[in-house]
This record gives sequence, C-alpha cells and structure tokens, in this order.
Amino acid sequence: MMSALETNFGQTPSQTVGPYFAYGLTATQYGYDFDQPFDAVLALDGARGERIRIEGRVIDGDGKPINDALVEISQVDGTGAYPKSVEDAQAIGFRAFGRAGTGTDPQNRFVFHTVKPGAETAGEAPRINVIVLMRGMLLHAFTRIYFSDEAKANAEDKVLASVPAERRKTLVAERSETGGAVTYRFDIHMQGPQETVFFDV
Repeated sequence: MMSALETNFGQTPSQTVGPYFAYGLTATQYGYDFDQPFDAVLALDGARGERIRIEGRVIDGDGKPINDALVEISQVDGTGAYPKSVEDAQAIGFRAFGRAGTGTDPQNRFVFHTVKPGAETAGEAPRINVIVLMRGMLLHAFTRIYFSDEAKANAEDKVLASVPAERRKTLVAERSETGGAVTYRFDIHMQGPQETVFFDV
C-alpha cells in the first residue's frame, strides 16, 4: 500500500551508496580511533609462499582513479591452503583475507602485502579473488587476479579460458621486481574500453 506522501509526491528517488566504507570497514587505515578486523596485510611472520605486494587503482569510465573505492581480496597461501580457524591463521602467519580503501594513498591505490598463492585445486591457475565496492554501486563486483608469470597454468585454467581471449589480459597482474621486492600491478577498470572482466557469482 502506498503512503499518502507517495500518493501526493511520488516515490522518493534512490540515493547512491556511500561513501561510508572508510568509517565502517577500514577505520584504522583512515585514522579513526577504533580497530578494524582486517587490513591490507595478509602475510604475517611465517606465512608460506613468496612475499609479494599487490597494488593498483580502481578506474572509472573516464579513466580517472576512484578515491573512495574499497577492495577486498581472499586467497590461499603458497601451499594452496586456507587457514582452518583464527588460531590456525595465527599459527601459520596467514590471514587469507584483506581489505583496503583507495582514499589514503596519494595516487588512490590499493596496496596489499601477501604471498603469491598456490593453486587451490588441480588444474586451476594461482589466483586471488577480488570484490570491489564503490559509491553508486548497489551490488559489489567480483573479479579475479591471475599472474603474468603463470602462463602455462593460466592457459589450462577453465575459468580463465571461458573469458574471450581479447579480454583475458584484464584479469592478469603484471610482475615487476625492484631490489628483490616483488610487486604485481593490477588496475581495476569499472567501465570503458579496458573494462575488467567481472563475474556473476
């Protein structure tokens, strides 16, 4: 049943979502005085696998970086395993889940400190699962990060093979090394000619 207000003036227009992610989900990163359960560091002391840094920006349809996006990632460690509990995560030094906003970096990047994942199951390429939230989006977007130095495994991965060949590069992070530190660059394009492949999950 419609209210009298709706009858006289019509339904109130929808509002865009956010930006409230900083306060609610990444409080410490944005300087609020209460803790957050997850941050951008997945690999602690003793984590199994090659230490890597993942960095990138969330880009809008005009090619501009978005300064209030939130990126969440989940992954296995270098042996292909998730921790079985909070206690297990502490014991193996790997948290498996990370969260970062893009508003505190001068270049509006998200940056994660983790390990390069192993294959989660036989026949799958190493990958990281990604969720993107940002203003104006009523539903979050799902994508994946594959690795440029895993060409053989990528070619055999059924999910990656299901993506049109000309668009697979939007899911592949490029590796670089500086002074022994390994970084994978992965920009997420929400729209436009370089739009990242998103999955219907």
